[in-house]
Amino acid sequence: MSPDGRRSDRVALAIGADMWTICGVTPDLQELFSFLRFPSVSTDSRHADDVRACAGWLVEKLSAMGLAAELHETPKHPVVIARNEHAKGRRTVLIYGHYDVQPVDPIELWTSPPFEPEIRDGRIWARGATDNKGQMFAHVLGVEKTLKETEGLPVNLIFLFEGEEEIGSPSLSSFLLHHCDELRCDVVAISDTGMVAPGVPTLGYGLRGIACCEAILRGPKQDLHSGLFGGAVANPAAAIARLVSSLHALDGRVAIDGFYDAVRPLEDWERHMWSHVPGVADADFLKVTGSPGLFGEPGYTSAERTWARPTAEVNGIGGGYQGEGSKTVLPSQAFVKLSFRLVPDQDPKDIMDKVVNHLEWHCPPGVEIEVVTGHDGKPYITDPNSAFGQAAQTALRNAFDAEPVLIREGGSIPIVQTFRDILGADTLLLGLALSDAQVHSPNENFPVENFEAGIRLNQSLLLELAK
Repeated sequence: MSPDGRRSDRVALAIGADMWTICGVTPDLQELFSFLRFPSVSTDSRHADDVRACAGWLVEKLSAMGLAAELHETPKHPVVIARNEHAKGRRTVLIYGHYDVQPVDPIELWTSPPFEPEIRDGRIWARGATDNKGQMFAHVLGVEKTLKETEGLPVNLIFLFEGEEEIGSPSLSSFLLHHCDELRCDVVAISDTGMVAPGVPTLGYGLRGIACCEAILRGPKQDLHSGLFGGAVANPAAAIARLVSSLHALDGRVAIDGFYDAVRPLEDWERHMWSHVPGVADADFLKVTGSPGLFGEPGYTSAERTWARPTAEVNGIGGGYQGEGSKTVLPSQAFVKLSFRLVPDQDPKDIMDKVVNHLEWHCPPGVEIEVVTGHDGKPYITDPNSAFGQAAQTALRNAFDAEPVLIREGGSIPIVQTFRDILGADTLLLGLALSDAQVHSPNENFPVENFEAGIRLNQSLLLELAK
């Protein structure tokens, strides 16, 4: 295994598969492990061949199930489409997922190699186990089981799997526009979100949007001796700290002018409903995160802040000497990477304009600022008690043998609003992840029981949506 998590040879792949057979792992899990072994890291060009190989594996799997599967080229990574034979008079359901994964860094913090899946304590440990290979593959196996057990599916089905979600889905909007007629559907289903607690089925009816940027402050043309020049010229590292501190008031509210202007307030029924949802009390947030204390916008619970309030977050900051010991320099530049989670009815373009104005206005003297904007996505909200929402709740109830709860999600899936804009279809967010799944972090994991419940969920969902 190389430092970036790539396998050194194909022999290890074969040995791994044989070992799982010997250990008695179910055929469903064996197939999932084959899927997880692809290091399909979309953001790293060194993994471009792995991403493509993963897409090809999916096409072969879906074709073997009797679906018409195709690999479609995009400017970066392929889109995989599969469908059954469509019949008039049946509802059309599009199931979306993504087969790309996050980088594995820092590799040294993984308990087991990220692309050699293992089962420990009833969980599957691997990069992509939860986000999103485990969740989306449960739907694939659910369809496969239905096809084996019955004469066909009760709906017209479209699988749409992309390889660019972790980099903001830059190709998918254009792909949808070019293929909108053949992708028309009545409803979209996605399992790429979370459950509030183990055994508690969860239907998401909202997602926060996102807007990202990086601010770079430049001072002297090169690092300078801090004794000879400190106090005479501005220090970009100190300036970036001042700039970051301007983003929030002391009480945690975002201090960008006009940031809250378009925010849709929480409904009373939502606050009442969420106060009874298990697993999301302030004490639960402390337990899951391991933080010494909570902090955020006053007047809201932790669940309300993460599901329905906007935020400004520092994702990375740096500048100057980072090595062992001291090096007395005045750095030539410093940077900060920022993301803003947005709620209905905030617009990412409008928010980014406000952010850029704020950063430029609050830039300390003596340095120059450059703001580089990144990917964005609109927030999403729908009615959880619509006919499709009720069908999803019934399917969740059947799959988990428990009453589902209704929440909004704190994360972002930008393509969800795009599905509505281009295909005219709302999305059912059927999360299977737990809060301690460690997605985007070392030791990502997925409970085996959730994977198996996801297979049952798919079978029940298609039946309910067909009614």
